[in-house]
This record gives sequence, C-alpha cells and structure tokens, in this order.
Amino acid sequence: MKENLTRKDFLVNASKAAIGVTAIASLASLATTATAGTKVTAWPMPYQTLDPEDIRLRAHHLYWADKDCCSGVFGAFTQALTEKQPDPWGGIPMEVMLFGRGGGNGWGTLCGTVNGAAAIISLVVNKADSGKLINEIWGWASAEKLPSDKANQASIDGKYIDKKYDGALTQNISGSVLCHASVTQWCIAAQKKVGDIERKERCARLAGDVAAKTAEILNAYFAQTFVSTFVTDPTVAQCQTCHGATLLNNVMTQMNCTPCHGAPHGASEVVEQISTTPKEYQLVQNYPNPFNPNTTIRFSIPQAEKVHLAVYDLQGTLVKTLVNHEDYNAGSFQTLWDAANESGNKVSSGIYFVRIQAGNYVQSVKMNLIK
Repeated sequence: MKENLTRKDFLVNASKAAIGVTAIASLASLATTATAGTKVTAWPMPYQTLDPEDIRLRAHHLYWADKDCCSGVFGAFTQALTEKQPDPWGGIPMEVMLFGRGGGNGWGTLCGTVNGAAAIISLVVNKADSGKLINEIWGWASAEKLPSDKANQASIDGKYIDKKYDGALTQNISGSVLCHASVTQWCIAAQKKVGDIERKERCARLAGDVAAKTAEILNAYFAQTFVSTFVTDPTVAQCQTCHGATLLNNVMTQMNCTPCHGAPHGASEVVEQISTTPKEYQLVQNYPNPFNPNTTIRFSIPQAEKVHLAVYDLQGTLVKTLVNHEDYNAGSFQTLWDAANESGNKVSSGIYFVRIQAGNYVQSVKMNLIK
C-alpha cells in the first residue's frame, strides 16, 4: 500500500539521499587522490640474466665505496639491473640495506653478504620459491672455503677496481652465516685482527663471492634449470632430535651448532690448577712446540670466569674442545692436548691454533704438530 508523501517529506528524503551520494563521492575522490599519479611496480620485480663475474666485481667495488657488505651485494644487483631496465630498478636505493653492515649495524648477527643476497632474491622471486634459493646461498656460504679461488685469482689478475690488498688471502670454512662466527674464525685462521686491511679485503671478496653465486642461482632459477643442493647439516639434524619440535622444541636453526657451542655434551679435558694468584689474563705458548705426540697448554685468569678453550686448524675449523664453557675461579691452569680431534682420531701434522675465551679476554697461540 502506497503512502502519500507530503512535499516536505519528499524534500527531506531527497536531501538525505543527496548527502549520502555526496559522502560516497567524497570518499571516492579521496581514494582517487591518494593513488593518482602513483605507479605501483608488481611484485616479484622483473629480473634479467646477469654476468656473475660482473656482479662479483661490482660488489667488491661497492664494499670499498662505503656501501659495505650488505648494501654492496644488494647494490651490485640493483645497479646492474638498472642499466638493463631503469624502470623500476632505478627507483630503489641500495642504501636501504646499509643497516646490514657488520652483521646488522655492527652487532655481529647475520652476515651482511647473505643478508643482501636474500633481499635481492626476495624482490624477484615469489615467496613459495624464494626460501629454497635463500637456503641454497646461505648453505653454500656456510660450507664453502672462502674467499674462493676465483676471488683470490681476481686479485692476482688485477681485476678489482679497488686494489687494497694484492694476492691470495687465507681461506676458511665458517660453518655459520653469523658475522661474528665467520669473521672471528677467519681472523684466527689468518692470524689477523678485525681492523687489519686483510680482514676488510676478505669481507670485500666475500661480498663478491656471495653476489656472484647469487647471480648464478637466480640465472638458473629463471632459466628453469635450478636444482637445489642444500641439505640440512647432519650435526644440525642430530641436535634437532632433542632440541627440535619432537622433544624439547627450544631450537630453530639450520646452522651447525659446533662453531659457537663446541661439543656441548662432551666432557672437558683434565685440567690441573697450578697457581691461585695470577695477576693477569694469559694464554701461554704451548710446550713443547713443535711437538709430538702431546703438548701442554697453560692459561691464567685473575678472577672467576666462564672459560672456553679449543683447538682449530688453519681453516678455522674446530678440531678439539679442551674446556667447554665451564666456570673457573681465579688461577693458573694447564691441560694436555694429545693431537686428537673430537672423535678421538689423531690429526695430521701441521699448524694448529689454541684459542681461549674467558669473559672479554680472547687470545690464540699457534702450535706446530710434527710427526
């Protein structure tokens, strides 16, 4: 049944309708204004095949051009891709990744080189596939002897723009993507300090290595020829039987645990206290040296500390944990190393390093095993 509308009712209802239309139009106008002139680049962003060796040299140069490790790797790609396709790559500043230097603003966490590599992979590869590519480059960086032979040869051949250090550098296997573990173990193997030019050049060459490998992986992925070779480290798999989701469920990692934790369930060697009144921290040269088959290692701490004492080879790989993060009172101590590794097998002749960490005190001594 129709109701009779007065002229007044009609005008009121018409006004309400007009107000509603105006409000909707205003919201639409705001939305249009917010997006007007804005060009949105679709993700994943476009990728084009790159020359890995060109990317290597770019990353090495950018490291020394004040872009450091993370932005250096990332920038090598954005720079090269901008030359091929200015839109959209020209609008991405490589400096967005500067935070990754030194393992994240000097915090020693994730190595800047693999951080930058993961960033570029995440930009050009969908989420479903990016994980396996990131695992590939991170696993490679952990297990490869670096700087690579190609990186050292590029220096010998004079290919780098920035010639800060000529010739081959010491190589080692980090076993970790942590900046702290990677840099420290290299310094031990090379007998260099963090501030030395050789260490800085090592990280520049590492940036080149990781960038070149990332280019290889991306080229293969987009050519549909990529085959994943990454497998979880057996040591990690063993740790996860207890610490993973099936039992304790308190650890989530793909990293080998031993570079930082040594043999966490292994007993320390027999350590004898020989004094209770040391005046300073000290790791004494082993005696005898050269040695065969045993050598005595002595250390002193002037106050109670948690002590870690371990032997490493020239590549910075853990050979034997002698004292495993145990609490010691002030004193001087000695222990014997019988030239055996964690498995109890005798190691071959060569140069080894014993390293102590007691509180903030860190020191290492070179030992020579002769058979």
